[in-house]
Amino acid sequence: MPYCNVSGEEPAAKNGARIFYRTYGHGPVKVLLIIGLAGTHDSWGPQIRGLAGTEVPNDDESTVDDASAGNGLMEVCAFDNRGMGRSLAPMKRSEYTTTIMAKDAISVMDHLGWTKAHVFGHSMGGMIACKLAALVPDRVLSLALLNVTGGGFQCLPKLDRLTLSVAMRFLLAKTPEERAAVDLDTHYSQDYLKESVGQSTRRAILYQEYVKGISKTGMQANHGFEGQINACWTHKLTRTEKEQIRSAGILISVIHGRHDIVAQISHAKRLAEKFQPFARMVDLHGGHLVSHERTNEVNEALLDLIKASECKTSPHDWTNLPDKTSSGMPLINTSKSS
Repeated sequence: MPYCNVSGEEPAAKNGARIFYRTYGHGPVKVLLIIGLAGTHDSWGPQIRGLAGTEVPNDDESTVDDASAGNGLMEVCAFDNRGMGRSLAPMKRSEYTTTIMAKDAISVMDHLGWTKAHVFGHSMGGMIACKLAALVPDRVLSLALLNVTGGGFQCLPKLDRLTLSVAMRFLLAKTPEERAAVDLDTHYSQDYLKESVGQSTRRAILYQEYVKGISKTGMQANHGFEGQINACWTHKLTRTEKEQIRSAGILISVIHGRHDIVAQISHAKRLAEKFQPFARMVDLHGGHLVSHERTNEVNEALLDLIKASECKTSPHDWTNLPDKTSSGMPLINTSKSS
């Protein structure tokens, strides 16, 4: 299995300080995917297929057909953050911060020999991606932030009966079945879950998939979950870090589901505004896992970002945020109305 040692730590064989990763496809364009809280690299499945043109990992020696080679344009890497999946899981909360986890991601890039990459992060992964861009802005070709907030108090969900109920169920879930049931309400909008698929509903189909997936990877260890929560709660981009990202001229796409009950879209919009004129806001009809719920729209937005970066598109041609000195243009809305 592919692992890389964490920068600044002892060899993996000695203390288990390593990150599990997988690459997909082959091509000159490099894309690093950073997943969020309690997620594994598999959570990027729809984007891996959409970008690399294959879902077969490059380390799968049992597959030799042409499909495993992908589209020949991109090589995509996704990995398990520390505290989850097959990666290291330190016991101390202090060993989980978005800066430390950004350095983990940089270690993966170094291990792969990637000088530069398009960096896409979901939720907590978006926070990590921001820290990575601030640490090594010259290595980031573009930045996509999916369902992200600025961290700290912004991690608190909207306080209503539904979200409080979901939060309590999440904390009390002890089995794959209990966790799967609450994950669905956390990740997707209710109307999406109610949609009919043949003789069943999306909720019923996804429930079986989630139970199978959680049973395969195992429940996240308490210290891993608490550590990742600490990383979210202590995350903050300083004014200097924001300016480092802006000064690098990195094009940014902030993609969000307007029915996200975990990360409120208002926070994402404010973050996008802080990166003017380099940011574009993509507002979609969906929940926290909008990358699954609106796969085609999200993948199109990511491909647009890659293309704009490769073509050296002007920030003023890229952004769709209102100019502070004029009325500006409306936000992109590429989905059906709520």
